[in-house]
Amino acid sequence: MRPRSLALSLFALVLSCAAASGPGVLYEGDSPFNHLIVAQDAQGVRRLYFEKDGAVQSAIKPGATLELELPYARAAMLALAVHPNPKRILIIGLGGGAMPMFLRALHADAEIEVVDIDPDVVKVASKYFGFREDARLKAHVADGRAFVEKSKGNYDLIFLDAYGKGEIPRHLATLEFLKNVRGKLAPGGLVVGNVWEPASNPLYGPMTHTYAEAYPDFCVLSVPSSGNRIFFANQALPMKEKLAELAAAISAKRKLPFEMSMYARGGCVRDVDAEAPLLTDADKSEEPAPKK
Repeated sequence: MRPRSLALSLFALVLSCAAASGPGVLYEGDSPFNHLIVAQDAQGVRRLYFEKDGAVQSAIKPGATLELELPYARAAMLALAVHPNPKRILIIGLGGGAMPMFLRALHADAEIEVVDIDPDVVKVASKYFGFREDARLKAHVADGRAFVEKSKGNYDLIFLDAYGKGEIPRHLATLEFLKNVRGKLAPGGLVVGNVWEPASNPLYGPMTHTYAEAYPDFCVLSVPSSGNRIFFANQALPMKEKLAELAAAISAKRKLPFEMSMYARGGCVRDVDAEAPLLTDADKSEEPAPKK
């Protein structure tokens, strides 16, 4: 057996042996880019971490695709109030696969592409979180920027969900990259970025300035009971009353197990630090590299 085939087989064996039905750590191991931990609580919710005592990257209860356990993911789905019937969706950052699985359940005819730089994240999402590819849902192991540059575009929704807590892949936040993303949008398309609040993200101010420079419209949604901020860019969101009304209609029509309108109550506001420096490729920041 070739070394790579042997490694893949051993990885699959480790995942199989680590699986469990009760609470506790189901899997822990190093990937090329992260230290992956999958833990399950007494309610059966599984959480993905990229380091011990780190932030929750994804939370899913297997079989409850529509639940969307994390508040930021629920808030990000307010994008559907602007684009209720997306035909093509791009998500950069897979995690456990909560958002693509939610969108697949709601929009069976949509073409959804997910990109993650870490091959083991894709394997763990499939093994522990129920993520499955099909004819219209595809996972790509690639750098998000390189994928965008090669893609043919025309996406109705593009989710940028690869920004960590205090660890921002700068090449996914520069003015040049964001303008490239804009060029891949269909008419009326929307970009949705999941970003940590200023207390956890030293680049928050520069990111707001850079997003506002890259797109004709930009606003920030604060997520209740969370340190997340959701950036909505390129297409204007309705005022908070209308946004809440549209969100409530989606929850009722789709029979969601949560009320989406609660995430619209604060409205989406233009929060831009115009004094902060723009993030550009001239910074010459390095792209993520595998661990040695």
